Amino acid sequence: MDQKHHIAIFTTASLPWLTGTAVNPLFRAAYLYKAEERNVTLVIPWLSLKDQKLVYPNNVTFDSPAEQEKYIRQWLEDRIGFASGFNIKFYPGKFSRDKRSILGVGDISEIIPDKDADIAILEEPEHLTWYHHGKRWKTKFRLVIGIIHTNYLEYVKREKNGNLQAFLLKYLNNWVVGIYCHKVIRLSAATQDYQGSIVCNVHGINPKFLEIGKKKREQQENGDKAFTKGAYFIGKMIWSKGYKELLELLKDHQKELAALEFDLFGSGEDSEDVQKEAKKLEMTVRVHPGRDHADDLFHDFKLFLNPSTTDVVCTTTAEALAMGKIVVCANHCSNEFFKQFPNCWTYDNHKEFVELTLKAFSEEPAQPTDAQRHELSWEAATERFLKAVDLDKPFERKVLSRTTSNYMSTSINFQQSVEDASAYVHHVASGFEVSRRIFGAIPDSLQPDEQLRKELGFSNPANNSGKLDSRDSLGSGHTSRLKERLQRYLQIFHQKGPHAAGSSRS
Repeated sequence: MDQKHHIAIFTTASLPWLTGTAVNPLFRAAYLYKAEERNVTLVIPWLSLKDQKLVYPNNVTFDSPAEQEKYIRQWLEDRIGFASGFNIKFYPGKFSRDKRSILGVGDISEIIPDKDADIAILEEPEHLTWYHHGKRWKTKFRLVIGIIHTNYLEYVKREKNGNLQAFLLKYLNNWVVGIYCHKVIRLSAATQDYQGSIVCNVHGINPKFLEIGKKKREQQENGDKAFTKGAYFIGKMIWSKGYKELLELLKDHQKELAALEFDLFGSGEDSEDVQKEAKKLEMTVRVHPGRDHADDLFHDFKLFLNPSTTDVVCTTTAEALAMGKIVVCANHCSNEFFKQFPNCWTYDNHKEFVELTLKAFSEEPAQPTDAQRHELSWEAATERFLKAVDLDKPFERKVLSRTTSNYMSTSINFQQSVEDASAYVHHVASGFEVSRRIFGAIPDSLQPDEQLRKELGFSNPANNSGKLDSRDSLGSGHTSRLKERLQRYLQIFHQKGPHAAGSSRS
């Protein structure tokens, strides 16, 4: 009998898109697999060429999943210094322009064969399950862990009718995360709260940044000038990622900060508008295309500015601290983890932002201790993750509320019965094109189209494992029985209350 956990990590993005949900799950897979203590599979989206051109920077595209996998493994090995033997599998995806996100097509849980379905990590579980139509995650996997990366409520509040959208999204997120995840980890308190969730930063950083910081510390100890450049910001160039707040701060305090120079690095949908606004300032603000934060170009900057309050745990802030830089950031719950480091300076208002920025230009950064440096590493992040989900103990295969059917069970527990009914309602609602479109799904995303099937090697939608038409996968007789059971639960609940429903059996 295999005495290893089988861990499948599902995420919503993949390299070369250098976004958090592409990079962090990749590192998580490598470090969970390290020493071959676990079997690990990273499941990432595959995009057709048309969508690749919309998403991937610098005109990088791939003709096949194998080509992209080679690129991803080389990128990872260049940064961690060892070859990791975890598996990589692709699910069909499409890019949503209005959401600026990749959404899965079809039942992506079926990418993992049932015999290997043990533990699933859903990176952005709400995102992965909004439009999920297929086998219930809690049924297929013994343990489903959701990791909340994104503060979606904050993003939608900035859109038209934002408060109403945020109100509806909050309940939708609570619904799908509750019915599909056993445990939920929030990277910081900046995310939406979920019942029974815990707050724990389970992210680390590319070890290259720690090496850069080590060299900077040696330069300082030798009396050399380690930092010769001023202030910068790096991030995806969309207004909601902190550019709006930063340019407003610089605009409002041009007089006090006129002698300083600032560099902004990023690529994204709002690049042209950011450049236009920067040119209006009566001070030196240079705007550059996005670059890898580990590039030599960034090593000598002393100050990293990050006024963003939409991030959950900002990876670039952690990277800047690891490189020994001073970080000036908002006093916000998303930055709580970073306050333990001496170079993290937080501000509460515009006046403090100006004071700290000027102070940073006149002082040299302190260097973190070895213990503090370890806290930023992926080794420490992996330890925190395993402890948070009780996987840091010796191997023991327990069964967690795995139901006897896809959507309903005969559990005598009323709460479980309600959850089963709720999952069935979501399954039905997500199976109709009209209802999917109302809630924002990409048109015709119930099943991968011919192009995606061809690129992923799916011969047709009806005879491949994982590519079944999930509307038919239950069978008409089984679906009818589930409907009858749902009606029975609801009838008992309304007539006699939860205790009667909890004691009923089918």
